[in-house]
Amino acid sequence: MAIGILSLHLTFPGCKSLKEKRSHLQPILKRLHREFNVSTAEVDLQDVWQESIISVAMINNNRVVLERSFATITEFMAHSWPDVYIADQQVELI
Repeated sequence: MAIGILSLHLTFPGCKSLKEKRSHLQPILKRLHREFNVSTAEVDLQDVWQESIISVAMINNNRVVLERSFATITEFMAHSWPDVYIADQQVELI
């Protein structure tokens, strides 16, 4: 069994408040959960207006499937929310 965690450092240019950032971030987290059946959470930079670090977690029997799924999630993010930039990404497999 393999556990995978994808961490994405997102930037929200143009956000002027934490409330506005969260109004952009919550639909992203919910849609990723619904579309890919993954666990999602904002894990860092909660008090920064234009940045956020989110984590996506999955469990699977095959590490290759996890890696492909995370690549698909990253592509989905880039295409579905073009106004949100992925500044950095990190995959951790346990």
